Amino acid sequence: MQQHSGRRSRRGPRRPQRGGGAPAHTPPPPRTPEKATFWQKITSFFTGKPPVRQENGHRPPPRTERAGASQRVVRKPEIVEVSSAKLYVGNLSFDAAENDLFDLFNGVGSVQSAEIVSNKYTQKSKGFAFVTMQSIDEARRAVVELHDKEFMGRKLLVSGAKSTDFQPGRNNSER
Repeated sequence: MQQHSGRRSRRGPRRPQRGGGAPAHTPPPPRTPEKATFWQKITSFFTGKPPVRQENGHRPPPRTERAGASQRVVRKPEIVEVSSAKLYVGNLSFDAAENDLFDLFNGVGSVQSAEIVSNKYTQKSKGFAFVTMQSIDEARRAVVELHDKEFMGRKLLVSGAKSTDFQPGRNNSER
């Protein structure tokens, strides 16, 4: 005879098992997709598309260009038209110095300044720079000649720098 401790189970009364479980040859019941959430229903109402039902509430991974264990979302670089003498130089080698850029761009025209952007705490290069040429024509020639050129083991991305006159989301009254 079993002894009871006097406490009730929160799960309810125990039921005796019969027959040792289900036979080994029966397949498990089919999985049913979870119900659409409130926000999925709202989104489907406004988009006109049926709600996306995901099993176990997992979201699909973001789309990437590479496959593998450690996936990273890859953004395509934005090519900006040259409207000033200032150029953006992207995909720059982390070993490149400002005098290397100066020498490279001096082969195309006269360079006023070359500035590699670096982390303010570690002083390591972030992999891009800004080069200011003497004129807009020299800047355009530099883009034509140096864009996609191999430099220190990497293909450079050279385009016009974005204007700093007005940028959405910034308080421009301080200027």
